[in-house]
Amino acid sequence: MPYIRECIVTTVNRAGRVHIAPLGIIAQDDGWVIAPFRPSTTLDNLTQVPFAVASYTDDVRIFAGCLTGRKDWPTVPLAGFAVPRLAAALAHSALEVESVADDGARPRHFCRVLDEAVHAPFTGLNRAKAAVLELAILVSRLGMLPEEKIDAEIAYLTIAIDKTAGPQEREAWDWLMQRVKQHKAGL
Repeated sequence: MPYIRECIVTTVNRAGRVHIAPLGIIAQDDGWVIAPFRPSTTLDNLTQVPFAVASYTDDVRIFAGCLTGRKDWPTVPLAGFAVPRLAAALAHSALEVESVADDGARPRHFCRVLDEAVHAPFTGLNRAKAAVLELAILVSRLGMLPEEKIDAEIAYLTIAIDKTAGPQEREAWDWLMQRVKQHKAGL
């Protein structure tokens, strides 16, 4: 059964402009499926330049930042590859689109892995990192969920923040909660 890995995907357009997006990529066979919703910059970029990098990071501020207008995160070029990786990546996979299955709303780009590298040690998680990631996913779906579900999820996730969050997790949490407040205010 396929599984999903939450990561930061970088793509570029024909002009070389980098786009950074948090996505869950789907394991399939010996590669990964990138399935961005239509319309999206990631989808447009993959159509123009069929390469991407999946950066695996434990800095949850990047996930939260991308969903709250903070998309200027440093990248690092990869030798001989059109798309850079995230500078904060603990590891990355350089991907090439081999095929596309278009279902209208969410085309599935099957990508083969061209290269992988580890850049820094993984030193573990705390529950707050997982809570921020879950809140980021919730924020990406605010327009689709009833307010009661949003409130219940936030109440549960707050427990992990209160017990285990460090400065980075608190900063990311605050960014996302500001977005929730804006949504509730109709902004």
